[in-house]
Amino acid sequence: MKVRWLVLDVDGVLTDGKLYFDNSGNELKTFNTLDGHGIKMLQNSGVQVAIITGRRSNVVERRAHDLGVNKLIQGREDKFAALQELLTDEPCRLEDIAYIGDDYPDLLVMTRIGCPIAPPNAAAPVRDRALWITNTRGGEGAVREVCDRIMQIQGTFDAALAPYIGEQ
Repeated sequence: MKVRWLVLDVDGVLTDGKLYFDNSGNELKTFNTLDGHGIKMLQNSGVQVAIITGRRSNVVERRAHDLGVNKLIQGREDKFAALQELLTDEPCRLEDIAYIGDDYPDLLVMTRIGCPIAPPNAAAPVRDRALWITNTRGGEGAVREVCDRIMQIQGTFDAALAPYIGEQ
């Protein structure tokens, strides 16, 4: 299997899953910089990255923009329908998709794609259906772990790492 798309949930995957609100009602989220750089490297290696989340958040929109992720679908509980919409513009076999999810709304996608992945902080039924459970928790570098591993498996990791160690 060659991964052509990595699709990400947000809360519990790109974040620690906690929701933070200030006294004015503004939502705050923390993202891991390791995940962000891994996403950029993966995209540069030729793998498309998309985000599908059940909540709507300006913070997520900004993070996606900062990472160059232009496939963002927010406010959708039916994530499989959202994935199908995403694929109408850029077709890809479901077998060539990796998806990282952590909760029940992710299961419909995870049971239909080629590489379902869960962080160890995912709900038990999600972990049970994952092909791979990361060593790192969501929001703490799990996405980076996946990005690096995809590039290693696909033989693009050394080229992605080369500029950082002075080999171009």
